[in-house]
Amino acid sequence: MAGALLRGGVRRFPWLCNVLLYGGLFAAGDAAQQLWRRRRRGQPPDWAQTRRVALVALAFHGNFSYVWLRALERALPGRRPPAVLGKVLCDQLLGAPVAVLAFYTGMSILQRKEDIFSDCKKKFWNTYKTGLMYWPFVQCVYKQRQVLHKVFMGYSWTTHNKKLNLMS
Repeated sequence: MAGALLRGGVRRFPWLCNVLLYGGLFAAGDAAQQLWRRRRRGQPPDWAQTRRVALVALAFHGNFSYVWLRALERALPGRRPPAVLGKVLCDQLLGAPVAVLAFYTGMSILQRKEDIFSDCKKKFWNTYKTGLMYWPFVQCVYKQRQVLHKVFMGYSWTTHNKKLNLMS
């Protein structure tokens, strides 16, 4: 019963589910990394940081991903290798830089930094290059449930990046 209700909700409100899933998993990735890292140092988690990550994901990443992936699917329909490779290439060359820029800039705005582009200038290329080693393989592996799969892989990406101190 609950499964059918959940599937019906996802089908009826795909945008809302996508946005909420992105926000929740970005926040969960940040919280998991903080709990792991800070526990080792004997520091309490910075829940304000986790709220900022969730807000950036809710306000931008969930919406951008939903619109961007639908546009890619319309432009390059199908799951055959040429279409999949074209989507991955477009996503890495056009979508990924926008997402990284939005994350660092959004976090800087929420942290009330004077220079909202300073973190982006420092961390953009390392984050982008690391993403180029991760996302193309993730995207080529499983295209059936693209959005859901990408969100869960985003959780591991967020956790990994926090571990490498690439994200603010």
